Amino acid sequence: MLRAEGLKLSIGGRELISALDVSLAPGDCWALLGRNGAGKTSLILALAGLRPPQSGTIALDGTPLAAYARGDLARRIAVLLQDEETDFWGSVLDYVMLGRYPHSKSTWSRDEEGAALARATLAELDLADHSAQAYRTLSGGERQRARIAQVLLQDAEILLLDEPLQHLDLRHQAQVMRTLARYAADGRTVLAALHEPGHAARHCGFSVLLYDAGRASLGRSSEMLTQANLEALYQCPLEEAGARSFLPS
Repeated sequence: MLRAEGLKLSIGGRELISALDVSLAPGDCWALLGRNGAGKTSLILALAGLRPPQSGTIALDGTPLAAYARGDLARRIAVLLQDEETDFWGSVLDYVMLGRYPHSKSTWSRDEEGAALARATLAELDLADHSAQAYRTLSGGERQRARIAQVLLQDAEILLLDEPLQHLDLRHQAQVMRTLARYAADGRTVLAALHEPGHAARHCGFSVLLYDAGRASLGRSSEMLTQANLEALYQCPLEEAGARSFLPS
């Protein structure tokens, strides 16, 4: 269980989140929604132990994140950030295998099991034919799927993903969301910052909505992702287009 209590986050003197309480349990799939600059990235960084909150506590199984060694935390929490350096020297398979590093006995040890898992994960994300290709030559969408594959290969109990669907076409958006929902169904905890309420409604049982001035609401997606809530969240009119799908009007 990853739990935050009384969490307050701010940046540049601007309050992003005020007194947030949230518990992420095994088997839960959470969507994190909000406008640009609402604090989604800051919340993910705090939950991963990469940014200290202004106040409040974050604990994993009752132990504060700061008490964990970084290696131990990496074996339990995997994080997908929005941005990274793209000038990786090796192949796509080499890149994805970096996700096994927290489990490696040594830097140079062979990991045949990990390589097999990496190839299976690449195949699941339609990248099997690119495993030997230089990572730097991938398209933006292909690179994003390789990044997701690396996070999945980390085999952590908790997945925190900042905009995992960026650069992806519609087919691969749905594919990634199905994969994340399956990981949650297998007993892992998933939280993903999304800009697509339709995907959140279809695949995430719970949602956190981050409004302006530190206000947040959270609960079951069926209760959170209403037209009224989303119009207040994004501050624009929406029209409901079919079951559980929302588009700007």
